[in-house]
Amino acid sequence: MKIYFYAKTLGFDVVAFSNDSPPEGAVEISQAEYAELFAGQGVGKLIAANDNGAPILVDPPGPSPELLISIERAWRDSELLKTDALVARHRDELESQASTTLSDADYSVLQAYRCDLRSWPKSRKFPAVTDRPVLRMTSGTTGATVKRKRVRKPVQVAESV
Repeated sequence: MKIYFYAKTLGFDVVAFSNDSPPEGAVEISQAEYAELFAGQGVGKLIAANDNGAPILVDPPGPSPELLISIERAWRDSELLKTDALVARHRDELESQASTTLSDADYSVLQAYRCDLRSWPKSRKFPAVTDRPVLRMTSGTTGATVKRKRVRKPVQVAESV
């Protein structure tokens, strides 16, 4: 039995009866090479042809730049969405003159982080995952709801005369 690899189609041909010479455009490989190529495919490698037309295993190509940009923009958008509630709660607490869950320093850090998120796609390091903006809050508050007892003053209704 002979096994032939065709570089043009990246295909194989297993021939039970051997010919004297390989078919045109084919390279003969051993059964061990054949098994090794398919074992490599099983762990994520791709079968390609080298310059001589012989089969080799190669790593698959990485994601396209467009896909990486799309993934990182989605991450950035989700981070902005996750911090929206913190900003809204802080503003609500200020407007109602209640004590705030975030300190003034943490709120400033949060807003700086959100600004970094918005400008990150314009950075020359975008879309490198290792260079994502990082939120560094001093008090350790990361959005967990802090329950506080509030005493409400009863509403006084003015008596009509």
